[in-house]
Amino acid sequence: MVYLAFLLFFNLMSCFPSSHAQNTDLKLPLRAVNLGNWLVTEGWMKPSRFDGIINKDLLDGAHVQFLSTKLNKYLCAENGGGTVLVANRISPSDWETFRLWRVNESYFNLRVLNKQFVGLGNQGVKAVSNTPTHSETFQIVRKDDAPNRVRLKASNGFFLQVQSETLVTADYTGSSWDDSDPSVFNIAIVNTLQGEYQITNGYGPVKAPQVMQAHWDSYITEQDFKFISANGLSAVRIPVGWWIAQDPNPPKPFVGGSLKALDNAFTWAEKYGMKVVVDLHAAKASQNRFEHSGARDGFLEWGDSNIDETVAVIEFLAARYGGSPSLGAIELMNEPWAPDVTLDALTKYYKAGYDAIRKHTNAYVILSARLGPANPKELFPLARSLNRVAIDVHWYNLFTDMFITMTVQQNIDYIYNQRSSDLDSWISADGPPILIGEWTGEFGAKNGSMEDYKRYTKAELDVFGGATFGWAYWSYKCEENHWSLKWMIDNNFIQLNMR
Repeated sequence: MVYLAFLLFFNLMSCFPSSHAQNTDLKLPLRAVNLGNWLVTEGWMKPSRFDGIINKDLLDGAHVQFLSTKLNKYLCAENGGGTVLVANRISPSDWETFRLWRVNESYFNLRVLNKQFVGLGNQGVKAVSNTPTHSETFQIVRKDDAPNRVRLKASNGFFLQVQSETLVTADYTGSSWDDSDPSVFNIAIVNTLQGEYQITNGYGPVKAPQVMQAHWDSYITEQDFKFISANGLSAVRIPVGWWIAQDPNPPKPFVGGSLKALDNAFTWAEKYGMKVVVDLHAAKASQNRFEHSGARDGFLEWGDSNIDETVAVIEFLAARYGGSPSLGAIELMNEPWAPDVTLDALTKYYKAGYDAIRKHTNAYVILSARLGPANPKELFPLARSLNRVAIDVHWYNLFTDMFITMTVQQNIDYIYNQRSSDLDSWISADGPPILIGEWTGEFGAKNGSMEDYKRYTKAELDVFGGATFGWAYWSYKCEENHWSLKWMIDNNFIQLNMR
């Protein structure tokens, strides 16, 4: 009901005058760039954004393990959760890994594999609650000169201690940091997330609005749109998060302001003759567990129960921008993960999202192919049954051992052979238009020369230029140079040759 109320209100407040706009002047194929890390945070692209956070290594979703210095054994949620904590494992795995929910810079909830939270029980410490309360909140006290040496203070004011391998309690009052102290642990941080949830919750409700607004105002400006247009690109793909539909007062810890930035993008795009692809990069409950999905702790929890609220976000965007001459397309979801996001649930959502958009505009609707064990062709029957629909695939010669072990030339050959063959098969199958919505100049081989990068990106442009809807480079700005199209252009590592 909350989402419906927002829609009823904002449907009357479209930024642009014409509803049910046709958007028929879209010239394909698009030559686009992604504006990543602007309205949806990806910390790896500019790590310094997190520098002002106290205990910045202990953000939401950090995977941590606790080794008892007395027993030299790891804390473990027995059976992955649902029962007691023990301290009897000599090596850590999933049961010995806890995901942080940050309450503030010192206090945390600890979520276990089966999604329960660690808390106080009648006899010992347990992981049985599905919702964190005061009883499931712990202070992580770090040793001043050794921050990876910690003690866990429970809500009752006492410290956790390992009385034995099978009994962990919260009743210790000592203050020693000696190895023999049963309340002392060595903490290992084995994985972290640096997304929108982490940065806003990390800075907190007072500082986060200031930090985020300064970022939105400076990271992408009108001058960037001028640069993009001047280099022959015709569009931008802009990732947004579900919380934008409740701007200016989104649920905490998210902060308002990203909607105004998106409004500015449409204005600048119109001024420089460009199109905007609005991409729902982060769906509530996370469709792929990655930090760029807005995930709090890395669990993928999007499913059938989230369809209506996700459609409401899409309708908000269609209502607000459907009348803009700069709207090129709306992408219903970025990179849903197979098999966790089922084809059945995704199909239901894509149909409902398409219908919501068609209430306001005839702009293209983009269906992102699932990552993981899935074939983009699985979406072809749905796409053929709808009007003005494209399929988005993302191609990186990265992230798997196969590409890392390839030479530069083998990476180039893979583009000309395998990528070209895949693209040809999809196009020749009388399928929908294909968008290669993410690709980049970086590849798996190490120590490539400037000439290597020129040859590799030329191969990508040669092959990806055949995509019938177009392509979008990831990304416009990034501190990893070969991921930054602006850096690649400024330093002559890529020749777009689109004039």
